[in-house]
Amino acid sequence: MKLKRLYAEEIALHVTSLSQSEVEQLIEKPKFEEQGDLAFPCFSLAKILKKSPQAIALELANKIQHPLFETVVANGPYVNSFLNKQTVSKEILETILMEDKNYGFVQMGEGKNIVIDFSSPNIAKPFSMGHLRSTVIGNAISTIAQKCGYTVKKINHLGDWGTQFGKLIVAYKKWGNASNVKENPIEELLALYVKFHTEAESNPSLEDEARSWFLKLEEGNEEALALWKWFRDESLKEFFKIYELLDVTFDSYQGEAFYNDKMDRTIEQLTILQLLTESEGAEVVDLTEENLPPCLIKKSDGATLYATRDLTAAVYRYENYNFEQAIYVVGHEQSLHFKQVFLVLEKMGYSWAKGLKHIPFGFILKDGKKMSTRKGKVVLLEEVITEAIALAKLSIATKNPDLENKEEVAKMVGVGAIIFHDLKNERQNNVEFSLNDMLRFEGTTGPYVQYTHARACSILEKAKYNEKSLNVDGLTDSHSWFVLKRLMEFPVVIEKSFSQHEPSQIAKYLIDVSQEFNKYYAHVKVLTDDHLLESRLALVKAVTIVLKEGLRLLGIKAPDKM
Repeated sequence: MKLKRLYAEEIALHVTSLSQSEVEQLIEKPKFEEQGDLAFPCFSLAKILKKSPQAIALELANKIQHPLFETVVANGPYVNSFLNKQTVSKEILETILMEDKNYGFVQMGEGKNIVIDFSSPNIAKPFSMGHLRSTVIGNAISTIAQKCGYTVKKINHLGDWGTQFGKLIVAYKKWGNASNVKENPIEELLALYVKFHTEAESNPSLEDEARSWFLKLEEGNEEALALWKWFRDESLKEFFKIYELLDVTFDSYQGEAFYNDKMDRTIEQLTILQLLTESEGAEVVDLTEENLPPCLIKKSDGATLYATRDLTAAVYRYENYNFEQAIYVVGHEQSLHFKQVFLVLEKMGYSWAKGLKHIPFGFILKDGKKMSTRKGKVVLLEEVITEAIALAKLSIATKNPDLENKEEVAKMVGVGAIIFHDLKNERQNNVEFSLNDMLRFEGTTGPYVQYTHARACSILEKAKYNEKSLNVDGLTDSHSWFVLKRLMEFPVVIEKSFSQHEPSQIAKYLIDVSQEFNKYYAHVKVLTDDHLLESRLALVKAVTIVLKEGLRLLGIKAPDKM
């Protein structure tokens, strides 16, 4: 129900100085529930009409008459409307029950493609808590984009190339042991990587050796390639375990190495367009006019860089996916890099470069400090997930010892707790890692939302709910109305969440719905056998639909029992 739009239509009939869309943009929610359901501020009309906002509000309030608005009153400079609870609540319930999991679908993206580049861990390094943010934010944005009608291509741009492989080859050749790597690949490779950096502090020539080995790798040296492939294969096996636990899938695992044989074309284009200049032996695109440092394309030793590969990848993706938007879910420390890459693509004459977006996010902190693979200060994500599932299982065994499929529910709750803890925070903020906080069954947590869903499901089970036989009537009591108003906001929240690339909008909304429903449940005897029983059950069912679908958009499952 587009009630905001309807209210704007009614106001626009009597306000000729503003268009309907301008009126709609001004409409807001009153600060307090008792002030009404929708409010239109008259300040912007005061100058035009040369009257006080209060006088304009009084005049407008008397003119608006529509069956969906029970009362329209002037509240100081605002025109506040009270919706017709009987009619509106009936329509909301019927809409949600009819549309079911399709409720909230937005058609803005139909016929359009979006490419989302996220997760993208580095080969031969453990999948740490630091990688969690890109993975879960990117996955949520992907699902929300699909809910908005877009066709989405999810790309895992693996960090499977670069000078770190030169470092790893040097470390392995100096201190590595083949059987140790085979037995415990990621742990052993991380130890070698950390040792390289420790040794390089006192022996800087190791950095030159590393650069030399990476150049050999780029030139197709047999030994370098064999070691690289081995490191890559072992790493991918470990990554797939994590993705399976998180229930995250990708359409493509084409990493940096995939673009090795495609970069010559990029460099050739830059040369033809006379965009390359020499700087201290390296080749760069000068961005001085845009107040940015030069974009480094080729080092003085001939090795290519991230920028070269990202330029090549963007062109390849546009040619293959014809995207309207290409979204890069990468930490904010890479902001300058993406500004440079997007600008170079514009200079190359690609009009589609306007559709490229970097979606930055903050760090996950441990005891207030950033986790660093280089120094070995890392919390492994697999260990965290395993521990979260074990703690969830313990909690479920205490709360509901007779629950069937405890293992499956514990996995949903443990994994869901980790994802929700991340996504309830605005992505630009840093997130402090705390397993105990994540797994609470009360407060602003994933288990709290899941538990609310399970509670609503148990009411329906107890009532032997059959949606086909329901005859829904409007609910006019305040507790029902507050829940219904929240449910009505779902499509708007989805659209806002997508346009801002901000999954926290949905996470916070689910907390609001859960809190409102739990208040409702505390005040209303749902199963009282009277003429409104079927309508109250319809409301409970509508809550389960919205909570389950909202959690799905965040990449979280909703158990029916907990």
